[in-house]
Amino acid sequence: VVNFVTLDTVPENIAEAAGGSWGTQRYLTLLSPTRARLKTLFAVELYATNGPFDRPQEYKRINAFAKASAALTENVDASVWVSYLKSNWFASGEIPERAVRQGLIDRFGSIDNSQGGNTQRFNGNADLRWRLSDADTVKIHTYGQYYQLDLISNFTFFLNDPVNGDQIEQFDRNRAVAGLDTQYEHRGAALGAPLTTTAGFQLRLDRPRVILANGADRHLLQTTQDVSIFETSYSPFLKLEAIPFPWLRIITGARGDFFHFNVHNNLVGASDQPNGSATKAIPSAKANLIFGPWYETELFANFGTGFHSNDARAVVTNPSLPALAQATGWELGVRSRILPRVEVSATYWWLNLASELVFNGDAGTTEPSGASYRQGVEFVLKAKLLDWLTFTGNVTSTNARFANGNAVPVAPRVTAFTDFTARFPWGLSASTTMRYLGNRWADENRHQTARGYTLFDFGARYRYKLGGKVSLDAFVNVENILNVDWRDTQLFYTSRLRNEPPQGVPDIHYAPGNPRTISLNVERPCSRVQPSERFSPAGASGRVDKRADDT
Repeated sequence: VVNFVTLDTVPENIAEAAGGSWGTQRYLTLLSPTRARLKTLFAVELYATNGPFDRPQEYKRINAFAKASAALTENVDASVWVSYLKSNWFASGEIPERAVRQGLIDRFGSIDNSQGGNTQRFNGNADLRWRLSDADTVKIHTYGQYYQLDLISNFTFFLNDPVNGDQIEQFDRNRAVAGLDTQYEHRGAALGAPLTTTAGFQLRLDRPRVILANGADRHLLQTTQDVSIFETSYSPFLKLEAIPFPWLRIITGARGDFFHFNVHNNLVGASDQPNGSATKAIPSAKANLIFGPWYETELFANFGTGFHSNDARAVVTNPSLPALAQATGWELGVRSRILPRVEVSATYWWLNLASELVFNGDAGTTEPSGASYRQGVEFVLKAKLLDWLTFTGNVTSTNARFANGNAVPVAPRVTAFTDFTARFPWGLSASTTMRYLGNRWADENRHQTARGYTLFDFGARYRYKLGGKVSLDAFVNVENILNVDWRDTQLFYTSRLRNEPPQGVPDIHYAPGNPRTISLNVERPCSRVQPSERFSPAGASGRVDKRADDT
């Protein structure tokens, strides 16, 4: 569950323009016409880039957002907001390592340069918060979404069809989503200890039409699957938070998730296509214990179960497949601020999954696999080194394996992140970050290695006062300062280039990461209401994920 919260207003109206490498352009405006009883927020972003690729991405995106919120009465708050996204792009796709090594293409080239897609999405949300008393609150959240995606990809090139190629066209047409989230919260006491009880219910309805087809150069050749799906989930839950002692806080919760999958085959005469229905349910529970603080130090122990749902088409086709694959996790850790201006935390965790999702190159998607186990440690350090200089860093180490002992492909083993941020009183702020991802296994047998990387980025912002309350902000962002040759995504599977053996060649396939990227932003705060602590927005440069299942 993602707790996505939007601002009600911005402290100052903003108009921003940015430009960068490879014809990148970004234009943004943020406006709050009213900030009193009725709070309003409007935002529009236009973005375009060709990227560093030999075949320009021609990526274009428009984002629009509008929100209104108000106190209807002394005890009732309400808000509504809508958003819209539309984008289209070309993509190089994952390229085989051998093609670059043999000089057939460079790292920004492609085997099939007609890959890409287009998408659009409209969201509508409404929230109501009703304070029944000092101890009782009701919250209601409703939402709806319209979504459409056309995605064209080619993972295996000429392995399955040596004449036309293996281009896959995926269409998620006219997906309608609707949902409701209601909860009642009571703050009271039990046996003299503060107790907060939250009970609620969630409902979600998904209705997409999913089409899978073979194509060539963005021309459809044959539809291989066309299904309409109606998926419904119902989820009651209960959460208790108690403080029985000054040094102990307890949070427990339980929920049940009930899913109904209904799949209708739209291909006439294709009896082998997914068709049917299934109903599944799964319970989940959690418990958190927080001890302390003693000497500015807390200890915590967490336990929880969760799940991921598998594709409805696979669920109705294979009854033995777990429709709702359970996950069980534990966590032990410590947080401390015993040192002045320093916060540290250390965590040891482990996670068991009943079914892992593994990429299948032939299908161009993920498929359920066997059970897996993960365990790891994480260290986080935050420090205010000087009045104007702060440091944030974290390091993680993880071991992931299947129940049979095989490696989980491309599961991270070691990651690290550091950030030094300086804020000077004369309006200048700057940040230098480091991102590290270590080498990891690319196949289950631990024969192939997915290459890691270390990247450094830099960003700076300066606010120049033009006079009175008028100012101008300038940003510069440099991504991948050292111009490292790195890989954004990596997968190991079999593909075939023209003139290669019919059985294909197992190889590492990857999408290259951006080289050194520079962007310049100019921002004009149109009305100054109060000092803003906003730091630099995302750079004007960027890349486009080329697969719907990239995360």
